[in-house]
Amino acid sequence: MGVSAREQAQWTRARLGRGGPPVDLLTARFDRHVYAPHTHEEFAIGVCVGGVESIDYRGGRIHTGPGSIVVLAPGEMHTGGPATPIAGYAYRALYAHPALLADGIRGVPHFREPLVDDPELAEALRVAHIGLVRHPDPLEAECRLPWLLTALARRHSTARPAGGTVPGAARIARTVRDRLADDLTAPPSLAGLAAELGLSRYQLLRAFRAAMGVPPYAWLAQHRVTRARVLLESGLRPAEVAALVGFADQAHLTRWFRRVLGVTPAAYRAGVAGAA
Repeated sequence: MGVSAREQAQWTRARLGRGGPPVDLLTARFDRHVYAPHTHEEFAIGVCVGGVESIDYRGGRIHTGPGSIVVLAPGEMHTGGPATPIAGYAYRALYAHPALLADGIRGVPHFREPLVDDPELAEALRVAHIGLVRHPDPLEAECRLPWLLTALARRHSTARPAGGTVPGAARIARTVRDRLADDLTAPPSLAGLAAELGLSRYQLLRAFRAAMGVPPYAWLAQHRVTRARVLLESGLRPAEVAALVGFADQAHLTRWFRRVLGVTPAAYRAGVAGAA
């Protein structure tokens, strides 16, 4: 953390699927901090969430604002700091291997401009970042981050989008659904499932969303809630149930239970206890 309440930085690491590669997530809020010139091995992709940051990049200077997306290429020297001496800046960033942006395009992702104006995608990245910092679930990370990064490359890089239609989407979705349901506590990675099916991960995600209406992690979370209800009705406590159905902890179970059923697991357990 930083030296004051206004100078803060927090790093979180999420894995893309069980045993998969890591993606680092940074949450930062600075009033005065100025980064020394540096590079990253990955794409540095940030969303401004407050104030204005000034970034020196490719011989020029850019200024971010709330809702903008910054895309800094691997190996490109840059620095950053507050745009004015009296106002700070806040942002959320992730550091992605180029392959994560290339799944749904033809060729290598290249961004002519580092500043991307796409409020809808910026908000989706912000929400995904918050969720994964709170609960860095491997399946959720593997569903959300490659999907959003592919969208970024398809919409804003110079590469041509690859074909999006996946034949046999319903069959693919059923196969993935059944494999996820077979192992609630340690679901297989989507990359592994895609390889078994002869697909890219993007194609698998596209087929599943088309057939099921939700990404795989959301389907599995709802399935876990259904299983949790049975265990709660049998008298088990929420903390026990969370572990048995594959949630990271009781808070993770509670978040999804409220989303799906509108009540906490404890309230549900109390309401059905002793009912015929």
